[in-house]
Amino acid sequence: MLCDSENDANSSLFESIAQDLRENGYSINPGALPVSLSNLLRESIGRLPDRFFSSAGVGRGQAHLHDEQVRSDDICWISDDSPAGKQWLQWASELQLYLNRRLFLGLFSFESHFARYRPGDFYQRHLDSFKGDANRVLSMVVYLNKDWSPEDGGQLVLYKDEHDDNGTCVVPEMGTVVVFLSDEFPHEVLPADRERYSIAGWYRVNTSTESRIDPPH
Repeated sequence: MLCDSENDANSSLFESIAQDLRENGYSINPGALPVSLSNLLRESIGRLPDRFFSSAGVGRGQAHLHDEQVRSDDICWISDDSPAGKQWLQWASELQLYLNRRLFLGLFSFESHFARYRPGDFYQRHLDSFKGDANRVLSMVVYLNKDWSPEDGGQLVLYKDEHDDNGTCVVPEMGTVVVFLSDEFPHEVLPADRERYSIAGWYRVNTSTESRIDPPH
């Protein structure tokens, strides 16, 4: 459970994210995840056996494939069957409700996974969604790395569009929360010199029809 001060901090953070999304389409918030939740998630991913992780793929549905030339991290999907997973998904749900009220986004569901990058692992520049092609609306990344410095590498580079060659670098420090429009911001993960932990998540709209039910993933 979060204490009153952390609940107040959440309200401030959620409003900051909403304003940033409205004005810029992305929001970068260093060390903003509640400390108790950050620590719980970091402990949880650190205890996960290797067998719980699988090689990450790219694409969705029949187009899903594994390509280590594109990305080389391992992932573990998060469910609510552990205290850490339950608290994380509750926090993400509260953010979803807040953004729907403030920005009228119609966010319908949320999915997320732990990501583990070994030294040298990377994820090449990509978009999380393509306009008119998928139902991912917002992407969120949270970092779970203690005592991380820029010299350790592993930065997220967020590009404003396909013509941007410089980008904005985000150091994957503990508790940093990044949210951005899924179909507008190409991004990549640079190789790191240390093992690097994060959560990647996506808020979706509902694209179900009479003949097809849209699953979370």
